[in-house]
Amino acid sequence: MPDAFDDKDREFVINQARELGVRFIRMWFTDILGFLKSFAITIEELENALYEGHLFDGAAIQGFARIEESDMFAHPDPTTFCVLPWRPQDGGAVARMFCDIKDPDGNPYESDPRYVLRRTRESAAQKGFTCYAGVEYEHYYVEAPEQPIETLDRGGYFDLTPLDIASDLRRETVLNLEKMGIGVEYSHHEVGPSQHEIDLRYGDALTMADNAMTYRLVVKEVAMRHGVYATFMPKPLSEENGNGMHTHLSLFQGSANAFHDPEKPGGLSDTCQAFISGLLKYVPEMTLVLNQWVNSYKRLVPGFEAPAFVTWAHKSRSDLIRIPSTRKGMESDTRIELRSPDSACNPYLSFACMLAAGMAGIEEGLPPVPAVEENVFEMSEEKRKKQGIRRLPGSLHEATLLAEGSDFLRGVFGDQLFDKFIENKKLEWEPYRAHVSDFELNKYLSIL
Repeated sequence: MPDAFDDKDREFVINQARELGVRFIRMWFTDILGFLKSFAITIEELENALYEGHLFDGAAIQGFARIEESDMFAHPDPTTFCVLPWRPQDGGAVARMFCDIKDPDGNPYESDPRYVLRRTRESAAQKGFTCYAGVEYEHYYVEAPEQPIETLDRGGYFDLTPLDIASDLRRETVLNLEKMGIGVEYSHHEVGPSQHEIDLRYGDALTMADNAMTYRLVVKEVAMRHGVYATFMPKPLSEENGNGMHTHLSLFQGSANAFHDPEKPGGLSDTCQAFISGLLKYVPEMTLVLNQWVNSYKRLVPGFEAPAFVTWAHKSRSDLIRIPSTRKGMESDTRIELRSPDSACNPYLSFACMLAAGMAGIEEGLPPVPAVEENVFEMSEEKRKKQGIRRLPGSLHEATLLAEGSDFLRGVFGDQLFDKFIENKKLEWEPYRAHVSDFELNKYLSIL
């Protein structure tokens, strides 16, 4: 797969770095779980890195190379060059670039999450489609990453509390993101105490994944500088809402929104209906990717505004997929919102799965699935069964079993990454399964 940039892009970055007084460049990439990895090079090494890549040892990176094939090369993407605004300027500015990982022969590394998304995006492009994504990120601010958890406020949805330090945290976060060229639509206090949401302006799927990784780091950096901690843990507080990453998706063919058709019910095209059907068909198998932690499944339960059933609707917020309202005359805004991903997923692999599932629905010619406009949580189990409504996996173990048998997920990931991902999730489940929790001790110790 050829790079999307050329020598002019590389030379532009070299000149920009010199003009801006950049001294160090951080090379960013992610492991299979979505943890940001980084090493720094000096300005003197930039040109060679841009043209030849930079050697590093991949053996210690989660899901990357084995010991006997540990040499890897990080090839920086010049279109992602950006100065880090929070770094001190004395001694020279610090910039970052996202990297594509390649083997010593120059071939893309099959287990690089960014490559998986690139490959999926290219497959859709060959069929004439460009995928755009926008995300609504939720997180909590806490005094420290320790128990008992101490939040900063008791505010609720859209609340503005007096002397609310989090308002300043959000403001500083947004300003830093905008300095880095990452658009923000709006930010606000969420439902949980000290829970907040910042919505990133939509972009193509790969750019949005890069922005999502940058966003999570900026949120944590700003919080740390104010002496507090930001967490994207899916469910840090038992009795409060979890942290979601609601994802808005649309497909374009050239400048036309392929999801919109004014002649169809609700303005949703046949392409959009097939895309929704693909997501609904494959989402149970890819839930392990969208919700990859043991803790993720504490969020996907009734009563906390997160989906638990495989349904879609035009308006209802209890469904897995909903159709956000668009303003009159703004048909290009037509999109779908997938509400199950949590804030701690790997955005590269998650977006790849979403796009691949939707495209599979189009390619397989899947028929429309009836919308479920009533509150699916309030339905009887008998009624849900009669309508063929399935549940999302209820635990990491259940999600792993579904994913392990998924030819769809293996096709998206490739054999090497697929096997590593499944193995990692099994290793996470085993100690959790054997752990005796405070809940069990408090409930059973004195009565059994």
